[in-house]
Amino acid sequence: MAELKRVQQSAVDLTLDPDTAGPYLILSDDGKQVSCGDLMKRLPDNPERFNRCTGVLTKQSFSSGRFYYEVQVKGKTMWNLGVVRESINRKGHITANPQNGYWTIWLRKENQYKALSDPPVQLSLKSRPQKVGVFVDYEEGLVSFYDVDAAALIYSFTGCCFTEKLYPFFSPCVNNAGKNSAPMIISPVNQAE
Repeated sequence: MAELKRVQQSAVDLTLDPDTAGPYLILSDDGKQVSCGDLMKRLPDNPERFNRCTGVLTKQSFSSGRFYYEVQVKGKTMWNLGVVRESINRKGHITANPQNGYWTIWLRKENQYKALSDPPVQLSLKSRPQKVGVFVDYEEGLVSFYDVDAAALIYSFTGCCFTEKLYPFFSPCVNNAGKNSAPMIISPVNQAE
């Protein structure tokens, strides 16, 4: 699909920011993988940290232009993925929707996909994505999600109005007694011809 090849040219290198990670999250040393453990870590409750949500942001933020990244979600039964604005609420219970600064999609119960717009949109996908590509065009107000292996568009948020820094957002969700223990992995983008 030509469209996927085009957006892959905007690939960026991302690293997860441990200062934002919820207390149940386990980050790899290289900052490329995140999974959810069973034990709550004692961490300083700094303002940028999610204290209840199993969320983590990247060290990198974007306030113009285009960017694209890919995340492996293979073996997971639940996850949330997308971008958020810098000023989001990170404490307590969070309702993820664009009004609250979240442009995300999620998987629940292994095969229920939703775009968390307002109201949420049920997505019917032909196959379960193993790797999801996320593309943002800041000026266009566009956030698109792709099934990388199928080279298929999953969903797009359009007409968004971005006025502050955007951060890639990852939530591996709860471990669910090991059923959802697989990590989310920021993958290098393979810009094959």
